[in-house]
Amino acid sequence: MKQTTLTFHTDGRGLTDITSEVAACLTGSGIDQGLCHVFIRHTSASPIINENADPDVQRDLETFLGDLVPDGDPRYVHTAEGPDDMPAHVRALLTDTDLTVPITNGRLALGTWQGIFLWEHRHRPHRREVVVSVTA
Repeated sequence: MKQTTLTFHTDGRGLTDITSEVAACLTGSGIDQGLCHVFIRHTSASPIINENADPDVQRDLETFLGDLVPDGDPRYVHTAEGPDDMPAHVRALLTDTDLTVPITNGRLALGTWQGIFLWEHRHRPHRREVVVSVTA
C-alpha cells in the first residue's frame, strides 16, 4: 500500500478538479490492479466524481445543492462560524467524505467524462487535506 496526504487551497464554495493530483499518487506504487481510496479530513468539504468537461454541470450542481441545503436556514442551531457553517456540514453528509476508484493497468479507471473534484462547501477559502491510499 502507498499513502499520500495532499493539500489543496480552495477559493471558497465550489469545485476544484483534483484528478491529476490523485492520479499522480499512483506513480511509483507498482500497483497495476487495485483500489485508490480518497478521504478528506474535514466535515465541510467533499471529494466527488462528476462531469469534467462542461463547467455548466458544476454550476448546476451548486445551484441544486444550494436549493436543497440553503445557507442561513432558521432551523439551524449550529452557526458558530456563520450562516454557511451548518449547511456545509449537511452538504458534506449528503456528498460524503470519501470515494474509491478502481485501478486498471496502473491508471484510475475513470470514465471518459469523469473527474475527481474537491467540493468546498464553505464560502471563504480553506486549506484542505486529502488522504489518498493506493492498494493492490
